[in-house]
Amino acid sequence: MPHSSLLPTLGIALLLAGCTGIPEGTEPVSDFELDRYLGQWYEIARLDHSFERGMECVTADYSLRDDGGVRVLNRGVRLDGGEIELAEGRAYFIGDEDMGRLKVSFFGPFYGGYNVLALDDDYRWSLVAGPDRDYLWILARTPSLDEATRQALVAEARGLDFPVEELIWVEQGQVCDAWRKEA
Repeated sequence: MPHSSLLPTLGIALLLAGCTGIPEGTEPVSDFELDRYLGQWYEIARLDHSFERGMECVTADYSLRDDGGVRVLNRGVRLDGGEIELAEGRAYFIGDEDMGRLKVSFFGPFYGGYNVLALDDDYRWSLVAGPDRDYLWILARTPSLDEATRQALVAEARGLDFPVEELIWVEQGQVCDAWRKEA
């Protein structure tokens, strides 16, 4: 399968997003522990944006960088053509390191907000927003979430005025297994 890079498109999107802000009226989680957040996350749902349009089987891997930041490696596949796309970025805390508020860059010096708005006590799922209500992700440590948790996260996002009726539920089933072995 051919590999290409989301890097230029993702970088442009973050540049257009324009800032490392946090959606008005929301708060990042406190008592955030980066070491527990590191590792692989599956994208369960997202709001649509050009740099992930048509992507399924999306994962994000977080690891420590030598400079104290976080290495971000996003992977996904376009199932219609089987093309795996990768985007590598870096993230750094904004303010206190016990707050779930970081800035992330996939393109040069341009950063966008990465705001953890809800997080399971055991770090099994998270609700993440960008700098405004146009960017929202539901992430989990496993490829699926039980229905009650899904509904609770959607209700939480709705309560924060995100357009949850526009969420895209990402394919993470068996169709993803073959490409994950190749990635």
